[in-house]
Amino acid sequence: MSLLEVSAVGKIYRSRFGGTEVEALKNVSFTVEKGEFVAIMGESGSGKTTLLNILAALDKPTSGTVKLDGRDFSRIKESEAAAFRRDNLGFVFQEFNLLDTFSAEDNIYLPLVLAGKKYAEMEAKLTPLAARLGLTELLKKYPYELSGGQKQRVAVARALITDPSVLLADEPTGALDSHSTDELLRLFSDVNRSGQTVLMVTHSIKAASHASRVLFIRDGVVFHQLYRGADDGERFYVRISDAQTALVQRR
Repeated sequence: MSLLEVSAVGKIYRSRFGGTEVEALKNVSFTVEKGEFVAIMGESGSGKTTLLNILAALDKPTSGTVKLDGRDFSRIKESEAAAFRRDNLGFVFQEFNLLDTFSAEDNIYLPLVLAGKKYAEMEAKLTPLAARLGLTELLKKYPYELSGGQKQRVAVARALITDPSVLLADEPTGALDSHSTDELLRLFSDVNRSGQTVLMVTHSIKAASHASRVLFIRDGVVFHQLYRGADDGERFYVRISDAQTALVQRR
């Protein structure tokens, strides 16, 4: 059984008085295996953000189901949604979403604090994670003292400290310079090689070329996919770029 199963998902947004409908997703189906690194690519308005919000249990589909480890969370009660996200999903955002009045350490601890964990348990989880992500010397610093790349590493640590089933990343390189982008993408690859399942929404071919599979979404439909196979990052980059060009010309 796949770790994540998306089956015939549709999403229709209706205006407040029901006069206008926008079909953001149309019969979207795919699966993600445990340990995969999947990138979802699409232009603005393609439906990729709507899809990510549904996968993050932040929105509900109008039709279809989304299952994580066999559990259908597309109809999860609102009262249970926050706990489900905290226990099963890790999030990395484009703008980091760190609390400015918290140190890096406290930002990373936050999901564990909300889960009621004891300090000794939190510290035991953070120490090896911080060393692995190169954050040990930065833990007492505040976000305003950190570079963009360092902030994003803190955000990754916060996402990973709960041992999530799936790490969800929304345009994680969008606010980074080229050097920090390279560092973050190497980090994502390392995390994935350790067994972490990663699902990343991006418009960047460079970011997508680090994934093992790329799904292309347009007008609410996942209509094409590419597998890395034996390709290195450079060759996969070229294939993704060629596929995008061909798909645009076909359209």
